[in-house]
Amino acid sequence: MKLALVTDAWQPQINGVVTTLLELVNELKKLDYQIQIIHPGLFRTHPCPGYPGIDLAIFPKNPLGNILSTFKPHAVHIATEGPLGWAARSLCVQAGWPFTSAFHTKFPEIFTAATGIPLSWGYALLRQFHRPSAGVMVPTQSVLNNLHVRGFQNLRPWSHGVDIDFFRYYEDPIEPPVLGPLPRPIALYVGRLSYEKNIGAFLKMDFPGSKIICGTGPVENQLKQEYPGVHWLGILARDILARLYASADVFVFPSMADTFGLVLLEAMATGTPVASFPADGPLEIIANSQAGVMSANLAEATIQALNIPRKKARFRAAAFSWKAAAKQFADHLVPLR
Repeated sequence: MKLALVTDAWQPQINGVVTTLLELVNELKKLDYQIQIIHPGLFRTHPCPGYPGIDLAIFPKNPLGNILSTFKPHAVHIATEGPLGWAARSLCVQAGWPFTSAFHTKFPEIFTAATGIPLSWGYALLRQFHRPSAGVMVPTQSVLNNLHVRGFQNLRPWSHGVDIDFFRYYEDPIEPPVLGPLPRPIALYVGRLSYEKNIGAFLKMDFPGSKIICGTGPVENQLKQEYPGVHWLGILARDILARLYASADVFVFPSMADTFGLVLLEAMATGTPVASFPADGPLEIIANSQAGVMSANLAEATIQALNIPRKKARFRAAAFSWKAAAKQFADHLVPLR
């Protein structure tokens, strides 16, 4: 099958959406899919306001139409709700083509956190975007339920996975790469340093050992000034990141705005237990596995998670495979008439 995959998020961006799509494409190719990835790098772009490192396509509709006409896809999937997503949606509606879409990111929460725009406005816009979709793929059941209550239709469950061969298991935490020995226990956060991630809940909590932050984003400089005692590592190569996960005694996930949280699975695959609020991603990933602790008190959850055997975290991560996720995705695709 020839699949046109339209996404505003692609390399060199580093985030959960890009990782998900890279792994998805890799698995779909094993199933003999021919994939045309339509991403911002194929168009004229402009930096996204407030998010350095993310470039958005400028007026992409006509060149996007040419790409689709040349490729002649058997199915179209729109992964994101940015300029490319809206352009692809418009072209599909005009041509009478069915398409699928995905809800990867809680943009309304991001806009509300950054600007104070009412949450209902953002969801009204996204509801309009996804209305003609033949299937809106959603990574967790709790997010699906929330979207259903908000009036979204044609919702389809689509879980994600982790490469447990790449993110190797360690029975005991190893020495942190780059930093060397640190006072233990070590609490780690990996992700974008942005408004909606609630990173302050992690940084301000009492913790007896060391805190490490890996990532960049629009609130990075502000947080560095406020918390100089934290170890800030920026962006790391993926192999070094895998070792960083394995060096932590606990992985802390303060976000309540993520739809999934691939970083949870990556940390757990190395054996590192997680602590989080009882939010959408952790509720799906941790569930009743005892591979982490969810609590409204993040500091207490973090201390409690230190007592979790590392093998429990690894065992739970192994239940999420990219092969199964790609098969589920493929089952939701709708061929063009």
